[in-house]
Amino acid sequence: MPGLAHAAAAFDVDHATQLWLATLSGPAQARSDAYFEGGEWLALWGTLISLGIYSFLLRIRLLPKVRTAMHRRGWRPWLGLLACGLVFIAVDTLLSLPWTFYTGYLRERQYGLMNQSVGAWLGDQAIGLLLGALLGSVLLLVIYAVIRMYPKHWWLIGTGVIAVAITFLVLITPVFLVPLFNTQSELPDGPVRTRVVAMAKAYNVPSEHIYLVDASRQSDRISANVSGIGPTIRISLNDNLLKKTSVAETAAVMGHELGHYVLGHVWRTIVVLTLLMGLLLWLASRIAPALIRHGGQRWDVRGLSDPASLPVLAGVLSVLSLLATPVTNTLIRVDESEADAFGLDAAREPDGFAAAAMKLSAYRKIAPGALEEMLFFDHPSGKTRVHMAMQWKKDHVPNATEVVPPPLPPLKLPDPKP
Repeated sequence: MPGLAHAAAAFDVDHATQLWLATLSGPAQARSDAYFEGGEWLALWGTLISLGIYSFLLRIRLLPKVRTAMHRRGWRPWLGLLACGLVFIAVDTLLSLPWTFYTGYLRERQYGLMNQSVGAWLGDQAIGLLLGALLGSVLLLVIYAVIRMYPKHWWLIGTGVIAVAITFLVLITPVFLVPLFNTQSELPDGPVRTRVVAMAKAYNVPSEHIYLVDASRQSDRISANVSGIGPTIRISLNDNLLKKTSVAETAAVMGHELGHYVLGHVWRTIVVLTLLMGLLLWLASRIAPALIRHGGQRWDVRGLSDPASLPVLAGVLSVLSLLATPVTNTLIRVDESEADAFGLDAAREPDGFAAAAMKLSAYRKIAPGALEEMLFFDHPSGKTRVHMAMQWKKDHVPNATEVVPPPLPPLKLPDPKP
C-alpha cells in the first residue's frame, strides 16, 4: 500500500479522493489537461482533412481514371474494384501522412509520450498500410458486391458483413497482428504472475499463458488486456505496467481487464458496434446517392455501385462517425466502468487501483466537467475512478484508513532528438 496510513474515525471518501488527486502537481496537471483538451479537437480536424482529400480525389477524377483503364484492359469488374480500392487506400494514406505524422509522432514526442525514432515509427506505419490495404480491399470487394446485388437494402446486408469483419479482427489480432508490431514473451514467474493466475482461475479465465508485450519500444503508456475470442483468448500486459507499478497496482489493472472477459464485453461490443454501424450505413445509403446525383457528372461517378464512389462513401461515413463519437464514447465508458467495479472486487486493491488511475493522468485529463466527460471520455476520468475506489474501500475494508500517497514522479521531458 503506497504512502503512509493513518487512522480515521470515519473514512471520508471525498477527502481520501482529494489526497490521491493532490499527488498530481500543478504543472503536470496543466500539461495533461492541455494534451487531452487538444486531442478533443483532433477528431474534428482529422475529419476535415479527410474530407479535403476525398474532395481532391473527386475533382481530379483519380478513381474514374483507374476504373476506365482497368475496363479498357479487359480486366474483370472485381479486379477493377480491387485496383480502385488499393489506389484509394494508398493515396489517402500518403496524402494524410503529414497529419498522421503530426498527431501520431510529433505531438506525442512533444508531450514526452513517444519512445520511437522517426524510422521506427514509419516502419510501423508501413506495416499498418500493408495490413489496411490487404484487409480493407477485401472488405471493399465484398461491400461493393453487396451494393451491386442488393441496391436498395445493401446497408442491411453490409451490416452483417461488418459484423463478420469486426469478429474476424477480434479473433486474429492477439495472435497474428500484435506480433507484427511488438514482441510477446511469457510473463516470468513471480508475485505478479501469481496474483494474475489466482484471479484468472477464480473466474475461469484461461491462464495457461500470460504474455508480456514490449510496448516500451513505442511509448511509456501502461496497459493490459484480455484479448481475442475462442481459441485466441490471451491475457497480456505491457512491460511499462510491470516496470512502473507495484504488485497491488498491477493486480488492480489486471482485475479490471479480467472483468471485460468475465462480463462478456467483447461480444457486447461487437453487437453494439455492429448495430451502430448498421445505422451509419443506413444513413449513408440515403445521403451518398444524393451527393452522387448532385456531383456525379463532374466527378464521373456513375452511381453508388461504381468503385469511383469510394471517396463519397468514405466522406459520408467519416462525418457520421464523428457525429456518433459521444455515443460510442458513452457505450465504451459504460463497459469500462463495469470492469472497474469488477476489478475492485477481484483484486481487492482500492489504493492500488487509485494509484494506477493517477499514473494514467500523464495523458488523460484527471478531473473534467461532467459534460466533457460524457462527450469526450471513452473511459471514466481519473477522479471518477479514484472516487469509486475510495467508496469501495469504505464499503468493503473494515476500519478503512486514509492513505497519504507520495507525489507522482515528474513527467519525462521530450527527447530533443527525433
